[in-house]
Order: sequence, then structure tokens, then C-alpha cells
Amino acid sequence: MTLIRDALAQATRTAFHLEHRDAYALSDVHRASYEAYTQRGEVDTSFMGGWAAVVREAAARGVEFRRLRIISEPVSDYIRWEHALTAVNIEAGEQVRWLSRRASPPVAVVPFDCWIIDSGVVLVNHFAGDGTWPEPGVERRTDPELVKVTVESFDAAWMLAVPHGDYIPE
Repeated sequence: MTLIRDALAQATRTAFHLEHRDAYALSDVHRASYEAYTQRGEVDTSFMGGWAAVVREAAARGVEFRRLRIISEPVSDYIRWEHALTAVNIEAGEQVRWLSRRASPPVAVVPFDCWIIDSGVVLVNHFAGDGTWPEPGVERRTDPELVKVTVESFDAAWMLAVPHGDYIPE
């Protein structure tokens, strides 16, 4: 996670995040919020303050944040929870869109979660099958062809995705 935060601290123009998974492993901090939501319908965003501060600081420098979540429908409980939390991301300065695998026309997307920083660095997030983030969890890639394909993939999917305010999880 340090590699991502460092890259965001150095970003000057854009920070785009592509997410593919319908669930990620929950840390103890996240688990309490998730359980409050799934068991009682409570939306606890208290753990998101640090992230929101990172986004606000970068956005104040003029960095444009976009987060694209490619999801299965009907959505998982995890995605419902994530959708409920997204107001914090938006308030901090992120644009968030949702793209259903089922509803989307064919579009080629890279097969990994990643951050694209200033259209020149791709931070590939490596997850285990159970959603955990084994070491090393992030790989920094700058090879021009991978960066080009990743940026084009993100842009094509972004154009088809539904803005957060218009998306209602099934």
C-alpha cells in the first residue's frame, strides 16, 4: 500500500483506479464496517478518513481521480457495502463509475486491478484467489506498451460505465 500512497503523493495530473473483484479480503478494520452494514444496515465510514485525506490532498494539487468498478450482477454483499461507502470517495474528490459485466457491450479490459498514475505508471495489484493481498501486493510497471494498453482499456470501459449517482445495485 505504501507504493500506491507514494505514487499518489507524486501524481501531478491523473490517478485512475480499475477494480475487477466482486469481493476483497477484509482486514479487521474493514470487517467491523462490513458486518455493521450486512447485519444491521449501518454505514460506518470511520475507517476511510485516511484515504479521504490522501485523495483531498492530491485533488487540491489538481490530480483528477477516477475509480472504475467492473462488477457482476446481481451484486455481492461486498459490492452493496462498497456502494454504500462510495459517498466518502466522491466527497473526497473521486469520480466513481460502475460497469456491469453482464450489461456491458464487449470491451477489452486488462485482467488485473491497477492504478494508472499520470498515464505513465501502472501499479498492478496482485491478489490471491481468496482476495488477500500477498507480498509483494503491488508491482510498478512503466513499459510503454503495457501502459498504453492499460490506459486505452480503462478509457474504453470508463465511457461505458454508469456514474455512481445513477447506479443502483441489483
